[in-house]
Amino acid sequence: MSVNLSKGQAISLEKKDGATLTAVRMGLGWQAAKRRGLFGSRTREIDLDASAVLFAGAEPKDVVFFRHLVSDDGSVRHTGDNLVGGAGQGGDDEAILVDLQRVPVHIDQIVFTVNSFTGQTFHEVQNAFCRLVDETNGQELARYTLAGGGEYTAQIMAKVHRSGSGWTMTAIGAPANGRTFQDLMPAIVSHL
Repeated sequence: MSVNLSKGQAISLEKKDGATLTAVRMGLGWQAAKRRGLFGSRTREIDLDASAVLFAGAEPKDVVFFRHLVSDDGSVRHTGDNLVGGAGQGGDDEAILVDLQRVPVHIDQIVFTVNSFTGQTFHEVQNAFCRLVDETNGQELARYTLAGGGEYTAQIMAKVHRSGSGWTMTAIGAPANGRTFQDLMPAIVSHL
């Protein structure tokens, strides 16, 4: 059963039987919002990009995004860039796979971001979501829905962080501005 997360809410990533998760997928889906034009409704393609920044304390150590698809240690992998979206409330348009057992011990947080590479604001996006899936069985564990749009071009969506011997996911849902993860670093660091 999936949990619909609200901003700032955290959930443990421990399975119901007490076992810890070994691999998760952070999925991102979106659709371009329909706009009314002179000749009826139309949509403009929107290129949202998912990124994962790996931190040791407050220091970024690696990043996975459309130009660097696999972390240096191989524990985090991006499935590829989707330039137009379209899944919306269905499947994932972009996904980042995390092998939690292979994440180096010094990495204590992985922050997931979404940015509009083409520069459109979230007013032009609809049905955007970020979800966490148990990659071993395909079960959706948690979903954070981006509602309401806004005059910003990025979102610090969520993070997974070490909690005792396991991991916890926290929905952040903080708006930001930037076309790339590099533009978002000051906003990301404030959520560590």
